[in-house]
Amino acid sequence: MPTDVLTVCPSPTETTWVIQSQGRLQGKTTIPGDKSISHRALMLGALASGETTIQGLLLGEDPRSTAHCFRAIGAEISELNTEHVRVQGIGLGQLQEPTVVLDAGNSGTTLRLMLGILASHPDRLFTVTGDTSLCSRPMGRVIKPLQQMGAHIWGRQSDTLAPLAIRGQQLKPIHYHSPIASAQVKSCIMFAGLMAEGQTTITEPALSRDHSERMFAAFGADIAIDPETCSVTVTGPAQLQGQAIIVPGDISSAAFWLVAAAIVPGSDVWIENVGVNPTRTGILEVLEQMGAKMTLANQRTVAGEPVADIHIQHSQLHGTVIEGAVIPRLVDEVPILAVAALFAQGPTTIRDAAELRVKESDRLTAMATQLQKMGANLTEQPDGLEIQGGASLQGAEVESFGDHRVGMSLAIAALNATGSTTIHRAEAAAISYPNFVATLQQLWQS
Repeated sequence: MPTDVLTVCPSPTETTWVIQSQGRLQGKTTIPGDKSISHRALMLGALASGETTIQGLLLGEDPRSTAHCFRAIGAEISELNTEHVRVQGIGLGQLQEPTVVLDAGNSGTTLRLMLGILASHPDRLFTVTGDTSLCSRPMGRVIKPLQQMGAHIWGRQSDTLAPLAIRGQQLKPIHYHSPIASAQVKSCIMFAGLMAEGQTTITEPALSRDHSERMFAAFGADIAIDPETCSVTVTGPAQLQGQAIIVPGDISSAAFWLVAAAIVPGSDVWIENVGVNPTRTGILEVLEQMGAKMTLANQRTVAGEPVADIHIQHSQLHGTVIEGAVIPRLVDEVPILAVAALFAQGPTTIRDAAELRVKESDRLTAMATQLQKMGANLTEQPDGLEIQGGASLQGAEVESFGDHRVGMSLAIAALNATGSTTIHRAEAAAISYPNFVATLQQLWQS
């Protein structure tokens, strides 16, 4: 195993990765805990009565932001680790008015979901902010339905951007028809509905990830799901009870190794304990469509979430079309799927993915411009990418734009490039995958 496949070059202002590789990926690995589930376990544990224990929590920067915010409003949360985190809940409706501004860091999930919680706690004032990136990301998509429920929220640009101020109110239930399929929008309204008298319903145009539905039910909330109409109903006020949560591995993190093994000749990788919730497995379906040599083994259910071990080997991929209802089920994996498409035979089209323009970066522009520096033949579209396969990439100097998924996707592309690739602002990987470098070093074989 060479130690120089990826060299980390820290400086006072950024961390740079330098990748120069000639080898393959071999062996078994595990991945960090699911980020979406980690957030929700901390939040529901804080709102429940009694103690919640969490095993397998993601130790990325985003869940740390969630823990920091909920400690500030009264929850007792032990030091974060992967083995055993204790959350002593304060009970729904018992949040304390903080003496500090709540800082969500770079985490859109923290801020958007937390707004539904804060807005539903009457007679308390909360102020929330985030880093420069988060303060530029749209919050109107959750503020609008909360205001329909009676929330009092103020912010920049007509109450659509953080920093935000929230005066908690007794909210009323609504039936909200969301214009987008978004688990963050849905979950924010679900959290608000926990304190509202009556039934709060959210209907989406397509199915988004359902971790909130599963975990709300586990904590004792009254939840009704109508899959035919993509609707979920929360009946409040709820009584939540602390639970023992086991967080499976994050399929969004597994996606990097799935694509890496598929595109790098000679690779053969097992990824163990991966969450394979059907609302998250779009990445698996698309890779199968592209001809990936992949199998799922040891399929089981852990704490209400389906889990499996995934075996993937190098194979010749072919282009495909990625669009429509599958997009909400793989929206975080579009950057790494763009990398897979570069090494497939024939063209790949990605459509209906305009949501990627309002993530930590404009991920469509970021991936198009940086991969073009490496010699990729792809064209940016308003809602996606047109990618010509059969790429022969050359190492280049590229930029992550402070976006964890962009940085790691470029690193996987560099594994199949000739020469050296330098990736700037690579420290962003710590947001969701703090041990990405260590895992790559573990799997890489000369």
